Amino acid sequence: MPMVDIDWLKDHVEVPEGLTYEQLAKDLVKVGLEEEEIHTSQVTGPIVVGYVVDATPEPQKNGKTINWCHVDVGEQYNETDENGNKVPRGIVCGAPNMAAGEKVVVTLPGAVLPGDFKIEPRKTYGHISNGMCASERELGLGDDHNGIILLRHYGFTEAEYEALKPGDDAMHLLHLNQPLLEINITPDRGYTLSYRGVAREYHHSTGAQFVDPAETLNEKAPTAIAEGAGAATDIEVCIEDDNPIHGVPGCDRYYARAVRSFDPSARTPSWMRRRLIRAGMRSISLAVDVTNYVMLDLGQPMHAYDLDKLEGPIVVRRAKAGEKLTTLDGKEHALSEEDLLITDSPNGERSSRILGLAGVMGGLYGEVTAETKNILLEAAHFDQVSIARSSRRHKIPSEASRRFERGVDNQLQPAAAEMCAELMAKYGNGEPSETPADVNRTAHRPAIHFKASEVARVAGLDTDVNTISDILTDIGCMVAGGGNGEFSVTAPSWRPDLNEPCDLVEEIARLVGYDEIPVHVPPAPVEGEVGLTADQLRRRRVADELAEYGMVEALSYPFVGDEDYKAFGYDPEAVKRVSVEIANPLYGDRPYLRREVLLTLATTVQRNIRRGLENVSLYELGHVYLWDPAAPAIPALPGGVKPTDEQLAALDAGLPDQPEHVAGILTGLAEHSGWMGGKREVDWSDAVEAVHRIADRLGAAIELNQPAAAQVPAQWHPGRFAYVDAAGKHVGMVGEFHPHVNEALGLPAHSAAFELNLTDLFATLDGNPVQAKPISTFPPVKQDLAFTVDSTVSAGQLESVVREAAGQDLESIELFDVFTGEQVGEGKKSLAFAVVFRSPSKTLGSDDSEAIRARIVEAAGRLGAQLRA
Repeated sequence: MPMVDIDWLKDHVEVPEGLTYEQLAKDLVKVGLEEEEIHTSQVTGPIVVGYVVDATPEPQKNGKTINWCHVDVGEQYNETDENGNKVPRGIVCGAPNMAAGEKVVVTLPGAVLPGDFKIEPRKTYGHISNGMCASERELGLGDDHNGIILLRHYGFTEAEYEALKPGDDAMHLLHLNQPLLEINITPDRGYTLSYRGVAREYHHSTGAQFVDPAETLNEKAPTAIAEGAGAATDIEVCIEDDNPIHGVPGCDRYYARAVRSFDPSARTPSWMRRRLIRAGMRSISLAVDVTNYVMLDLGQPMHAYDLDKLEGPIVVRRAKAGEKLTTLDGKEHALSEEDLLITDSPNGERSSRILGLAGVMGGLYGEVTAETKNILLEAAHFDQVSIARSSRRHKIPSEASRRFERGVDNQLQPAAAEMCAELMAKYGNGEPSETPADVNRTAHRPAIHFKASEVARVAGLDTDVNTISDILTDIGCMVAGGGNGEFSVTAPSWRPDLNEPCDLVEEIARLVGYDEIPVHVPPAPVEGEVGLTADQLRRRRVADELAEYGMVEALSYPFVGDEDYKAFGYDPEAVKRVSVEIANPLYGDRPYLRREVLLTLATTVQRNIRRGLENVSLYELGHVYLWDPAAPAIPALPGGVKPTDEQLAALDAGLPDQPEHVAGILTGLAEHSGWMGGKREVDWSDAVEAVHRIADRLGAAIELNQPAAAQVPAQWHPGRFAYVDAAGKHVGMVGEFHPHVNEALGLPAHSAAFELNLTDLFATLDGNPVQAKPISTFPPVKQDLAFTVDSTVSAGQLESVVREAAGQDLESIELFDVFTGEQVGEGKKSLAFAVVFRSPSKTLGSDDSEAIRARIVEAAGRLGAQLRA
């Protein structure tokens, strides 16, 4: 995010004396520039200017040579000798550039440098070093650590350097004691990535006088020779874009201007170095620093080439298949045919050499070096989409690309080049050319028809016409009309985000003040049913029941892929044919939407187990996506037009079915009663209990249907699996995972799970209220009934027969034992039920109980069941 230095901001806008960074942050947030942080200095003093009186080299045994120096740090900070006289401090310095007669930066005992490095007197190399001469890196001013700061080479003028006295406060001199405001900008306001833009916003917030520097600079810039004018220019420039993205040329303006006889040894002035470093940029060389400074000041990214290495014409074009570029960071990039390039034409071969990736980063050839004497300045305007795609494609986020992809002023190029040329002439003795080239194909922006009434309609602000006109004019718009409440508004060149009436409403609301927008709570019309729908209520009951059972709700992304299919034993190719594939998936290895919630919930359980949680019981409610390969194609409809009912029906017909499911996975211990009690591991019965609880909470009639082992799905354990049936159809599955699933996912043995299709289950419910039965006041009769049946007969089938035979006198029935063994015979099993009989109208006697029992035995006999003695 941009850093704002009040000292720099003063160059463009009137700032009140004593303005604090806290107040600046409050002023800017009024117009939408949020405070990210106020960075305070990590350096504390005393840090002063020192004059090196003498520096005696002393070779050491380790081969290193140190300097034993005496440094005058002023009357206040000098040492006192035994006679009470002030004398220079003794300091050990290992920097190779230390020399007598230099003015340096001295950190005295008590100072604290970045990294909480405290300066204290210490004995080293046989001397007491009573302070430290500091380098740029030690003070946090830059990366240079090859030597200490010599103030004569730090960009001061001769008069400024002579005025420096020992003991002067170097904290203030180098702005080490000044904070910085970091602001957060929205992507549509790229112009605020410059001091020109921030100053304009400060003017909007406070009314402070603002003068646009670009206007003066454009007036001073020499008249450029237009494309095809035939006169000589600094270099010929051509734009040849044969592959525009969305029909928009990648470059619509390219301005080139030469600066000759530049002194490559000239140093960057101290004020510019300081500002660049405080903005978060390294000081490299005067030529590069000037281009970076202009970019930060005006908002126009610049590039400097060694003019002597270039051969015209310069051609801006798209990359060709197979082309590569090694950028300034030393990385080679295979170029896409969408990439926009800057090229030149060596040996008469037009556009054959690539100089850089336009608007992103330059290449190794043609860059300014320590020998460059003639410089070509590039100031161009590139398409936002082209630059954004190239920057992301090659993973090269740069300061230039950040600005181009947010939108740069397409009328700023001559002004930026003029500012660069002036600075290079002033500090590098360069001679700016008067014959720049300007290929300008920028289009005139169409006027926006704007009704003043839109402000009240969209933003709810009661703003008069004159105020609206003044605001639009102040932000740089050309405003015509207004007599009938309608304007013709042309947005300024630095605001590419202003294209529609709603954009202008947003600007007016922003500058009037969001706090002025009235708050109205719209009334909720009460028409028909209100509150939650029946299915929404049921969904909540399901979630509540599972939470009460001790399970925790999880939410997972519905994306699956080959890894998930294989873990659950599916044939990936078969599943893909009936799965919804995502065109632009978030995860490259999971491009499909799930057909079962268990697949994605399992990864959440897996992640918890890998992080040390042993007992995990999670559930999830969510949609699944069932693609029908035979479904009709989804029609492509035009935008901006309301679809007809037939078109909406065609859209619905092509969409996949999206029923809502609930799934749960239980692992680890089901019961753990402490050190005195026992433990029980999770098994299939815990998942079955969860399913029954859901059904009971909903009032749904379900049955568990256990298929033969050969018919059990691949992810389930044969013999420990059942389908959940309701109204004669499968609505879910319950049981234990197959061992190969547990192994693939890293789950404990006997991990249990269930998944129910809630859409189908809810459809079986009639929604009628449950009818309460009168509580009988007569005593119950309790009996245990054990039946021997064929192993193919389920407990549910037998229970249904018992209920029907007992009639209304049956109060409850519960299966409490299943037994197989020699006692009951091969192919047989014993099912024992605890039953309670209670009549609503009388006390049941022994004859009544025997009659009920006889009816039950007779009915059970039709299933082949025999009552055990």
